[in-house]
Amino acid sequence: MDMPTGTQSLSRSIRLLRVLATRGEIGWRLSDLAAACELDKSTAHRILAALQKERLVQQRAGDRRYLPGPLLFELGLSVHGQHAFQDVARARLAPWSRRMDGSALLLLRSGHEYVCSVRTGPARLPGLMVEQGTRRPLFTSVGGVAILQTFGDDEAREVLANNVEQETAKRGTARLPLLEKMRERSAQHGFGVNLGDVVGGVHAFAVPLRGPEGTAFASVCLIGTAERFPPSRLLEIHEELTRIAGELQLEAQQLLFAPAAPNQKSNM
Repeated sequence: MDMPTGTQSLSRSIRLLRVLATRGEIGWRLSDLAAACELDKSTAHRILAALQKERLVQQRAGDRRYLPGPLLFELGLSVHGQHAFQDVARARLAPWSRRMDGSALLLLRSGHEYVCSVRTGPARLPGLMVEQGTRRPLFTSVGGVAILQTFGDDEAREVLANNVEQETAKRGTARLPLLEKMRERSAQHGFGVNLGDVVGGVHAFAVPLRGPEGTAFASVCLIGTAERFPPSRLLEIHEELTRIAGELQLEAQQLLFAPAAPNQKSNM
């Protein structure tokens, strides 16, 4: 059954915004964005024009590429608890990543994808191309794999099918065996483990942060060189990740999942 016109337009608009967010700094050319969203150029241009008018999308003057607009940021400021949780997470992860001598990431689940909420640690780490705001399919990151491990079989299959489709459309099939190896290794150890499976010389580890119903809403990751984090340290690394994840999970219960205070009165 076809979706009603209004619902279809809304769905297309949301898809455009989600894809725009995958290149928040680089931006998108109209033709590439339309192709990525499986829209013809005229339809994509019409939707983008409407979103641009509402400041949900902006167009860079120098190269006419489309970028996320300022209204997205402004609306996000009103999301209860998220900014406080991000501040707390950064304050806890920064000293922890220094002590561990690696990079730490907080990845939030966003549908079939993850969004990097916090990154602390070295400014540059060869092979680590994730910054705050990076959005990618879950199965491309050890943190996403840790999140996937909390899903039931049906949900996991649905997410993996979507992720494979995204990966194939953007990069082809060359990385699929590498990503599968990371998932298999993680399943063997019971948490996210990447021993240079995707990028040689870069080891990464992750555990989930679970919400009230048990499914992960986020993950915390530790990333560094193979020399710094050899397989012999797996038990220690898992214990450290479990400890810091427990601290963040407790904060999330208060800031993200606690019921709103009753009888709050507006100042207006």
